[in-house]
Amino acid sequence: MVVLIVISSLLLILTVLMHKGRGGGLSDMFGGGISSTAGSSGVAEKNLNRITVAVLCVWVVAIIAYGLLVRFYA
Repeated sequence: MVVLIVISSLLLILTVLMHKGRGGGLSDMFGGGISSTAGSSGVAEKNLNRITVAVLCVWVVAIIAYGLLVRFYA
């Protein structure tokens, strides 16, 4: 379970940083080249949004499941 949390956390960080910045933020500083190519089309940006939300859902479920496992089985 901890491995799933770590992997989903890293993927969530990467997908958030890949989003097109709406001003000079971290996405422009670290992922400027990636976000400019990924954000150039509306379809790519929508797919990136969907991937980010899916990874977020996996992360939230993993955190809740881990908390329940620790509470009831430890």
